Amino acid sequence: MARNKVQFQKGLSEAQFDELYGSEEKCRAVIFGWRWPSGFECPACGGREHSVIQSRGQYQCSACRKQTSLIAGTIFAATKVPLRTWFRALYHLTQSKGGISSIELGRRLGVTQTTAWKIKHKLAQVMMEREAGKRLKGRIELDDAYLGGERGGGKRGRGSAGKTPIVAAVETTPQGKPIRLKLRRVAGFSRAEIAKMAKNSFDPASSVVSDGLRCFAAVTEAGCVHHPILTGSGPKAGRNPAFKWVNTALANIKNAMTGTYRAIRDKHAPRYLAEFVYRFNRRFDLASMIPRLGYAAVRTPPMPYRLLKLAEISA
Repeated sequence: MARNKVQFQKGLSEAQFDELYGSEEKCRAVIFGWRWPSGFECPACGGREHSVIQSRGQYQCSACRKQTSLIAGTIFAATKVPLRTWFRALYHLTQSKGGISSIELGRRLGVTQTTAWKIKHKLAQVMMEREAGKRLKGRIELDDAYLGGERGGGKRGRGSAGKTPIVAAVETTPQGKPIRLKLRRVAGFSRAEIAKMAKNSFDPASSVVSDGLRCFAAVTEAGCVHHPILTGSGPKAGRNPAFKWVNTALANIKNAMTGTYRAIRDKHAPRYLAEFVYRFNRRFDLASMIPRLGYAAVRTPPMPYRLLKLAEISA
C-alpha cells in the first residue's frame, strides 16, 4: 500500500528550526522581513529613511521622527518573552498534529503555564482571524457534534450539560477528496444558527451534503443546494460514505481534544477549533506553516490578556 504523502512528509526538523530561528538576532531579522518585506516603512507617515536606536531596539523615521518598535501593533506587542521563545511556540503549535496543551507547552518553552497559555491563545487568535474570511465552495460535507463529556446525574444526549455544540464542514473535490475544513461553535442546532454559518462560511451555489437533521436545510438561505441523506442513528450512520471526511475530521478532533486537553471552556472553544482548522488546511506543507503563521501574526492587532481571558469570541 502506498504511503500517505501528507502523513509521512518530513516537515521542519528541530535542527532545521534552530538553523533558521535559533537566536534572538535571527528571529528579529525574520520578523523585520515579515513586517516590512520591501524595507522599513514608518507606520505614521510611510517614510522609508530611518535610523536604529540600538539601546532601545527601536526604529526612528527620519521624516516625522516617530519611533516604533519591531513588534508594536502586532500580536507580539509588549511581550517580555524573548522572540526565540515565541518562535519555538510557533514550531510546537504548527508541527504537532494533535495540538499541545499550555501545560506541556510551558514545560518545553521553560515558562510558566500562564505565560504558555497567553502565547498559545494569542497565536490561536491569529489562526482564527486568518481563517475567518475564507469560504468553502463546491461539494461540502456537513455534520454536527459536541465537545466535552457528560456530567454525572445530568441529562444524556442532545442538550446535556457540559457540552459545546459545534458544526463541521469539509470542502471536497467532486470525487470526495478533502480540501479544506471549517469548524464553528454554535449556540445550538437551530435553523438560524446554521443559516448564519452558511452565509459566513459557504459560497452561494455550493452543494451541501448532510444527514437528515432538520436545521441543516437552512443552508438554502445562503443560496446553497442542500442534499439531505437520511442515515438513521448509531455507529452505522457515522460510516456512511457520503460523510466520510467530515466524520473523519470530527473523530480526529475529538480524539486530540481528549488526549491533549484536560478541559476546554466554551468561550475559548473557537480558538482551539481554529488550531485544528489552520493545521488541516495547510497540511500539505508543514515546513511552510511557521513563516505563514508568523507573517499573519505581524499583521494581527495586539490581543491583551484581559480580552483573551474574559471576552467571548464569536464563532
